[in-house]
Amino acid sequence: MFFSNIKIAEKYNYLEEKFTCAYKWLAETDLEALPVGSYPIMGDTVVANIQEYTTFPADQGSFETHEKYFDIQYVVKGREQFGVCKRDGLVEKERIEENDLIFYEEPEFSGSVFLDEGDLIIVAPEDAHKPRCQAGGPCQVKKVVVKVAL
Repeated sequence: MFFSNIKIAEKYNYLEEKFTCAYKWLAETDLEALPVGSYPIMGDTVVANIQEYTTFPADQGSFETHEKYFDIQYVVKGREQFGVCKRDGLVEKERIEENDLIFYEEPEFSGSVFLDEGDLIIVAPEDAHKPRCQAGGPCQVKKVVVKVAL
């Protein structure tokens, strides 16, 4: 899936080497066997973070963005609703510089994408996203979030 506004659609090349090496790593690695942790793929330019968690109601989460990295969020096991909206116009509520993380107040309008096992979504710095939301009820999820430096 590719989610973008036409104004920035050509700004990034989602097939350049740093992305293709991430896709290859996701396809060829036994992700179910890897424990929670961080795994360098291409130095500190592309790093995979294995996470495990239980999804929660969407109203308990917040939209977030990153300024230095893209996220490639890939579901290994489980399922979740993944909130998406444009970053423009959002009201910032918290910034954690050391984690490249900005949280926002709930926007008036947003959408979501259902992510099932084997699904991935790529979010650019211009994309706000709300991960870990329930899809019908709580679910144990194992996910890889690949951080790809700008």
